[in-house]
Amino acid sequence: MPTSQRYPSVQALEDIVLAADIESPAKTTEDRAVARRTGVRKPARSVMKPLRSVAIFGAVGALVAAVALPAYASSKPAEEATTLQQLAAVDAQSLIVASEATTAPLVHGAFTATTPEEIEKKKAEEAAAARAAAAAAAASATSASSGFDISKYALVSPGSGEVRYPLPQGSYNVSRTLGGGHNGADMVCPALTPIYAAAAGVVRVSSESYYGYGVGVVIDSVVGGQRVSTTYGHMTYGTRQVEVGQTVEAGQLIGLVGSTGHSTANHLHFEVKINGTLVEPIGWLAANAG
Repeated sequence: MPTSQRYPSVQALEDIVLAADIESPAKTTEDRAVARRTGVRKPARSVMKPLRSVAIFGAVGALVAAVALPAYASSKPAEEATTLQQLAAVDAQSLIVASEATTAPLVHGAFTATTPEEIEKKKAEEAAAARAAAAAAAASATSASSGFDISKYALVSPGSGEVRYPLPQGSYNVSRTLGGGHNGADMVCPALTPIYAAAAGVVRVSSESYYGYGVGVVIDSVVGGQRVSTTYGHMTYGTRQVEVGQTVEAGQLIGLVGSTGHSTANHLHFEVKINGTLVEPIGWLAANAG
């Protein structure tokens, strides 16, 4: 409801004051009669009039305050809201800049792998480094225990094919092959001739006493989409260069020729199985090694 309908206007207040100052004739005649009967005169009008005026103006002041205060109060939230908006605007434009900030140089060596491809590559590199370290440690240990220097042997055989010859070319003679109860080929050569993995794969057996094979190694591979297992027997004690579970590459040094197990002379007993079936190893090497 508008303020003018709830409170009297200033002009109406002035009319109230003027009306209060007008003496009533009836009231004046009555006062005189009372004075004659009682002998007591009321205070002169000149004394009472200022007091009444003070009281009236006090009432008027109270009414004015009542009219003004609600309007002032209603405007206060808007002023506060405006102030908060101004403060927010000021804060929103504030910016603190560190005077000591500098651009750090980017160092390639500090980068870390973030994509799946980078992570897999990094894992492969770390695994290869771990295998190389393990092979070096094993070679050092076996050479020390066997009294021979493994460092004079080539750690990888010549060639680049998926299949390699297990012995250096021209270093051996085949004395016996598959058949007649014999499961592989006997490749006769001097003791301590280096033996290499015929194909890349995972070492399944690496033992100083593998049945009649004596010191033997078995490697499981995949060649041309087929499961290929190669066996190397009669190695010299303490010359194995691989452990079970180790991944090897084609042509990697795995041991040295000896005459352990069921053997009467230094030679390598070499077996090949494809999908679990024995095959003649010399013909398989001739068809696949390179």
